[in-house]
Amino acid sequence: MAEALEQYLGTGRRKSATARVYLRPGKGKITINKKPSNKYFFDQVTLEHVIRQPLLETHTATKYDLLINVAGGGVVGQAEAIRHGIARALCAASIEYRPVLKKAGFLTRDAREKERKKYGQPGARKHFQFSKR
Repeated sequence: MAEALEQYLGTGRRKSATARVYLRPGKGKITINKKPSNKYFFDQVTLEHVIRQPLLETHTATKYDLLINVAGGGVVGQAEAIRHGIARALCAASIEYRPVLKKAGFLTRDAREKERKKYGQPGARKHFQFSKR
């Protein structure tokens, strides 16, 4: 019978992006939607750094392999959703990481969303020009 694979799941969200992060013991390989992370984010170093922040903060960059499925939103929202998911998966792996990740603010879900456009207005907050006469 096959041995059960040690794996931790973390779900991260930001704006309309949702990321499912599977954390497995390994060498530090990051795969996003079946592509290496540097190919998925078109060699954007800042987004690469955003993703690695929880791993660097907990000193686990070479301890786990990450398998990530992400959908919705834009690239920045997806990167921040991945960061949130990685932080949650690390907490599932070990409770010792929680205070470090909480202090850095990686466990808090950023609730800011786009405000809807209202009828009778050109945008969410903008109004048509008012003239008394």
